[in-house]
Amino acid sequence: MRKSIYIIICMLPMLAQAQSLTLEECKQMAHDNYPAVKQYDLIELSRDYTLENAQKAWLPQISVSANAMAFTNVLGASPAMRQMGLNMKNWMASGSVVVSQNLYDGGQIKSQKEVASAEANVRNQQLRVSLYELNQRVEQLYFGVLMLDERLKQTLLLQSDLDIARKGIESMMRGGVANQSDWDAVRVEEVKARQAFDAQQASRTAYLKMLGIFVGRQLGEKTLLAIPPVKDAQRENTRPELQYYTAQGRLIEAQRRLLNTRLMPTLKVFGMGTYHTKVTDMMKNSLLAGGLTLNWNIGSLYTRRNDIRLLEAQSRQIDSQRETFLFNNSLQEENGSGNIDILRRQIEQDEEIVRLRENIRSKSESKVRLGTESVNEMLRDINAVAQARQQKALHEIELLRELYALNTIKGE
Repeated sequence: MRKSIYIIICMLPMLAQAQSLTLEECKQMAHDNYPAVKQYDLIELSRDYTLENAQKAWLPQISVSANAMAFTNVLGASPAMRQMGLNMKNWMASGSVVVSQNLYDGGQIKSQKEVASAEANVRNQQLRVSLYELNQRVEQLYFGVLMLDERLKQTLLLQSDLDIARKGIESMMRGGVANQSDWDAVRVEEVKARQAFDAQQASRTAYLKMLGIFVGRQLGEKTLLAIPPVKDAQRENTRPELQYYTAQGRLIEAQRRLLNTRLMPTLKVFGMGTYHTKVTDMMKNSLLAGGLTLNWNIGSLYTRRNDIRLLEAQSRQIDSQRETFLFNNSLQEENGSGNIDILRRQIEQDEEIVRLRENIRSKSESKVRLGTESVNEMLRDINAVAQARQQKALHEIELLRELYALNTIKGE
């Protein structure tokens, strides 16, 4: 009871002005603060602009042109023909306006829109992979602080034990049972405990500063991190890398469909108006025309085989990357599951070790009061209890960290 009161009193200044954060809050703040998050909106804007431009290909297309040319006398007019007004000039200037409308494009516009959407999805999934790696780094720092919190807590318990031991030695000194060297031995351990506390506190401050960079907030030594709840490991693998590989595969399929549309003919309706200088006196200055244009470009057949082979090679590369990722992910999962099983067994054993160590220390303190055991032996037992308690506390945090790491491996 005295130890608990001592720890609470020591931590009251810290609790009075402390800000408390949870793991999920830190992850969310890290996401909001991460510069790459801004790319989400940029990717969406880029996709929308591309889709809008592709859709506008269905709007009437208007072209305006002007030209001037010189040429030879293609009629070879005789003097008699020239008298009849068939004299031909050897130059002409003209301007024209052509309006055309797609009637059938072989599915090219639709395929271009599918490719644009697929490319945007690939970039989004790639960004999700980067943000997921950010989650892992935040978790590592967060649990690093929790580990140091437990070390600090156990160091305070050790200081409490040593304070009680020192006061007991002082009482024994007044009774003539202990001497100054016994008091000095306890005091040395107190100084060592204080040194350990200061070193742990400095490490905690450094971890908080690094975590603060990620979350975009100043985290001082008064910041408290809540211990996250225990979570069972999820069964299904939902890592964003898998969705990234799937998005890449869909992009290749969209590119394949676009490749097929290049073999299809296109049909347009057009109207044209032209004004020109008369080549002969028998011609009018203006011309109106309209009709249909059927265009079938078979030039894509020359590179089609290589284009298809390139897409197939890219598809096999994606499959290989997926298999490699799943293989490594499975190894990490097995390693994490093994660590969890080991830690659970160690915690069960830790509880027994702490109980036995506390019994030994209690008997050692009684023997010192009776004068049948030295103070150094009692200090050894006090340190052994502190180490056992610390080991148990650290194993509990390590178990929690491994459970969250396993969920992270599976894609929570």
